[in-house]
Amino acid sequence: MIRVEMLSTGDEVLHGQIVDTNAAWLADVLFQHGLPMTSRSTVGDAMSSLVEALQSRSQIADVLIVNGGLGPTSDDLSAQAAAIASGSELVIQQEWLEKMEAWFASRGRVMAPSNRKQAEIPAIAEMLDNPVGTACGFAMQLNRCWIFFTPGVPSEFKVMVEQEIIPRLKARFELPEPPLCLRLTTFGRGESDIAAELEPLPLPEGVVMGYRSSMPIIEIKLTGPASQRVAIEQVWQQVKLLLAECTIFEGTEGLPALLARELQQRGFQLALSEQFTAGLLNWQLAAADVALSKAEILPPQDEDLVTQVARTRDWAKQQGAELALSVGNLVEGEVSIALHTPEASWGQRVKFTHGRHNVETRQRVVAMMAMNMLRRWLHGSEVSTGHGWIDILETVKN
Repeated sequence: MIRVEMLSTGDEVLHGQIVDTNAAWLADVLFQHGLPMTSRSTVGDAMSSLVEALQSRSQIADVLIVNGGLGPTSDDLSAQAAAIASGSELVIQQEWLEKMEAWFASRGRVMAPSNRKQAEIPAIAEMLDNPVGTACGFAMQLNRCWIFFTPGVPSEFKVMVEQEIIPRLKARFELPEPPLCLRLTTFGRGESDIAAELEPLPLPEGVVMGYRSSMPIIEIKLTGPASQRVAIEQVWQQVKLLLAECTIFEGTEGLPALLARELQQRGFQLALSEQFTAGLLNWQLAAADVALSKAEILPPQDEDLVTQVARTRDWAKQQGAELALSVGNLVEGEVSIALHTPEASWGQRVKFTHGRHNVETRQRVVAMMAMNMLRRWLHGSEVSTGHGWIDILETVKN
């Protein structure tokens, strides 16, 4: 098995000032190519720490992808650290220097002297192209490891991985068939509750059941070698049967995208009216290209559930929309959600059973509840349903 590791660099990453989205993206890409990441680590902008990390990881990993530290400023130390770790010297890549100068000139700017360091790589290294930025990458052999140095800017990093690094890995290594990973996402049940139901299922050799909790959803993953496909899919059918009531989508599509696809297939348009969610529902659905006829954000209003259901029905008719969703105001932990359809109008008033979640988390939960009401109606299920740690206080249908 090829041992692939990632080393993220930078004080801002180490100290949590920015989220390391590059690491998550890389792990997924490598997994899809049959190269599951073995481990990842982070080091700050200290030369001694960088050199030590390169020397130690290069004695363990087969492939190490180093991310960040190729910029023009004094805290960008990756190239110099690579030279020190390998006992090499930095040399200027004249071709890349000229390319940078032309890049700045084409934009009516003069390249700053500090940018020159972005064309310097260790003498033993091979340059990697960067078609969308000024920092070239490079690759070199150190101890048993093939190390790739990449820029931290996500757009530049992703292009370099896809166009420069993955092709080189495929040329050097005989990559295994990617593992099979089946996913579904649930809403309304706790992780421990789901695990208690799934854990008794016998799993084929080498197959792992995984859980990822990200309020307000829980993703279930069944991962194993492709050679076990038939056995994995048999277990997966049992998983889907056990979690059918709380499953909101399978795979990685996402609930807004699922709604967009199904509403388009039926030729429906949706009207939205929000109070507590303050436009979050509109943003999530619009980002997935859901066909929206109209959306409004209202100031907090004092209305009972029956009044809200009637208002939602009237709002849909006014906008010429077949469907409408409305979210009421949050009062003492209670909020109402209404759905109008060509068949009927529904409403439910719910209450959060504990107060440990902040406003933003509660908004995400309520937005998910509203989308799930619509999904359940589209799939012919009972619109109002339990949500584990959320009590349903009242329901209306007319």
